[in-house]
Amino acid sequence: MTAIAVPLTIAPSVPHTHTVVFLHGRGDNARNFAAALALSRDSRGRSLFDGFPSLRWVFPQAPTRRCASVPETWPQWFDVWDVRDFAAREDLQADGLREAVPALRRVLADEAALLGGRWDRVVLAGISMGGATAAHVLLNLDVPPEAGARLGALVGFSCRCPFAGRDLAGMRAVLGLEDVPGHDRVVRNTPVLLEHCADDPLVLVQNGRGLRDTLRGFGAKVEWREYPGGGHWFNSPQGMDDAVDFLNTHLGLDGSGGVEATLRRAPSDAMDLS
Repeated sequence: MTAIAVPLTIAPSVPHTHTVVFLHGRGDNARNFAAALALSRDSRGRSLFDGFPSLRWVFPQAPTRRCASVPETWPQWFDVWDVRDFAAREDLQADGLREAVPALRRVLADEAALLGGRWDRVVLAGISMGGATAAHVLLNLDVPPEAGARLGALVGFSCRCPFAGRDLAGMRAVLGLEDVPGHDRVVRNTPVLLEHCADDPLVLVQNGRGLRDTLRGFGAKVEWREYPGGGHWFNSPQGMDDAVDFLNTHLGLDGSGGVEATLRRAPSDAMDLS
């Protein structure tokens, strides 16, 4: 199994209750993404880090992969032939997902172990390509009933669904992974929040709606939030308010604590190319 590097974790400032594993977008890196995330604030002026002091934040790093369509290499969870037509040569996307999904399942398992085996206290989140990857992790994840039969939540921002248009078995068959469940309990039991800005120029909002409809078709309980502005990023402050409310509701937290994020944005040429 290919291992995924985790170059950045942010420890809780009070006793640890939950963990968020957050996947960055294409062309970005874990440290730059976490620093940028800290700048998106809710209506009380808090970042997500500030609002949840009992959460551990884990930021895996996508591997650097050669791009098939241009003579370059980028950090990306999987390759995309044409960002204007995600269905073009879609088979290229499966190669990276076949490597990333099992490795990320292992990251989730390690984080659940730190919480006494409580998978229902682990949140998987992602933006753009990170969110698309997270969706396929959920579809190919088995959590036994005694461990909660679900994740704490799946949260996606500005993301889409590779290989949409198939049923659940067909989606799983595309990757053909081992240790994939023959049931849909984890998909049905994991609460999902999807946020998308209508003016997103990279992953058009209709692609986000497609992911919403695909997951709902598989029985997932999806909360959809669409905003008029924000581009290919987080909507702030309303989108951050909605994310805070969702996590408070589904993780049983009150979000009243506050810690000052200690990240400093490092110089970077990171870019999100979806």
